[in-house]
Amino acid sequence: MRLFDQCAHRDRQAELMDDPGIDEQQHRLALDSLARLNALSTSANILWSPIKSLAKELDTNRLRVLDIATGSGDIPLSLWKRAARVGLKIDIQAVDISSQALDIARQRAEAAKADIRFLQCNVLDQEIEDKYDVVTSSLFLHHLDRPEAIVLLNRMANATRHLGLVNDLERRTGGVMLAYVATRLFSRSKVVHTDAILSVKAAFTVDEALALANDAGLVGATVDRRWPYRYLLSWRRT
Repeated sequence: MRLFDQCAHRDRQAELMDDPGIDEQQHRLALDSLARLNALSTSANILWSPIKSLAKELDTNRLRVLDIATGSGDIPLSLWKRAARVGLKIDIQAVDISSQALDIARQRAEAAKADIRFLQCNVLDQEIEDKYDVVTSSLFLHHLDRPEAIVLLNRMANATRHLGLVNDLERRTGGVMLAYVATRLFSRSKVVHTDAILSVKAAFTVDEALALANDAGLVGATVDRRWPYRYLLSWRRT
């Protein structure tokens, strides 16, 4: 695999983080590194802006939020802190398939005294029975084959009363180059060094993401580019 090959076609390969038998210490180091990279790229801010706008539109100081594939919980924790600063109460439930990741997420939330509930769940195998004002997912869509991605988007739409938000990587050659440089500057995790490149090559383009949303029945969905080499897929229930 040449590192900076053109990204005309999606190339999804198994990532080291997807291995359920990954060493716990390496897993923790990788999750810490991803949280740092998410903070540097202001990943949570991509989601915060539409959430804040929804609260203003509904004239409410309380929202229920579900975060899917939460990993170490850095995104919902950042959202919770942003909301607290402006007096918005967001009741967050965050789910992930990995018990190791959820243990780390709970520790971080407890240290910050953040009221976030974490639950082990595979949303591709289980329907989401409850209803939330906002359903979010960050950096998970590119881990899925196309049929699985459609299932995820459909279940997110079914679970939200108002807003579904997907924040993910955009497959572009510049994104591969940025992932290579940034992970080596800001991470000691060899897992992240490897997986970051694989993630960009497995990501969907903006047009492909919009096609996924349409095939999942998310009529009126929009996909907009965000810095750096990311996009926000947004769907509003009318």
